[in-house]
Amino acid sequence: MNRLLQTANAMRSGAALIGRQFLWMFPAKSLMSGEPIMQGGILTPEEFTTIEHLAPPWCKICAFPFEKDEGEGAICAGCAAARPKFDRLRAPLIYSDAVASLILPLKYSAERSGLRYFGKRMSDAGHDVLAEADMLIPVPLHYRRLLKRGYNQAGWLATAVSKDASVPVRHDVLLRKKASPSQGNLSARQRRQNVAGAFAIRKGKERYAEGKRIVLIDDVFTTGATVEACAMSLKRAKAASVDVLTLARVVAPKKLII
Repeated sequence: MNRLLQTANAMRSGAALIGRQFLWMFPAKSLMSGEPIMQGGILTPEEFTTIEHLAPPWCKICAFPFEKDEGEGAICAGCAAARPKFDRLRAPLIYSDAVASLILPLKYSAERSGLRYFGKRMSDAGHDVLAEADMLIPVPLHYRRLLKRGYNQAGWLATAVSKDASVPVRHDVLLRKKASPSQGNLSARQRRQNVAGAFAIRKGKERYAEGKRIVLIDDVFTTGATVEACAMSLKRAKAASVDVLTLARVVAPKKLII
């Protein structure tokens, strides 16, 4: 038995050594520039400085950042004028051209190498909503788009957050029944019209929503039209609460490709 243990330990040590040599010969590459990263990670130190992080003080509902601390429980003018259909939003990153260079490869090119990092950042930013959550539900794609693309990036992010935060994820509760056009170049009003009636609870899955504290997972929060439509469907199914956790949140009202 001791000889077997010694052999197993030697094999593990050899595998670790080979792994280190492999990383030295073929280092990881930056998701942003493709430059080699000898110490691991997803970005060079210089590239990290181009990423804007979202943090308090912010609106307690939608996480819109405040220039100064407005006091506990403060909400932004937008939420005061029209309270969102979801309960709270959290996101670790402010959407920008630099952040887009990380998200768009995930969304359109199936680039998964940053998922562990993304999941960790989302888990940290959403620690308060995740601490109370019963489950994570990713924003679904319509089946035709899913067949064409082959994956749902929101589902991948949900799985990554689930692994880090130990909150179960269900991919089979929410259904996108309407094949809406891309939201990319639409105004806020057009986005709301575009997703009106687009989501529903899958038949026979209502019990997974009723009374549950749910966290919706998506890649980017822009106007909130999509996650609000999802939240409405979940609340009609008697969900106790619906929070939202995204990788990035649009803050500046400028035209960005998403």
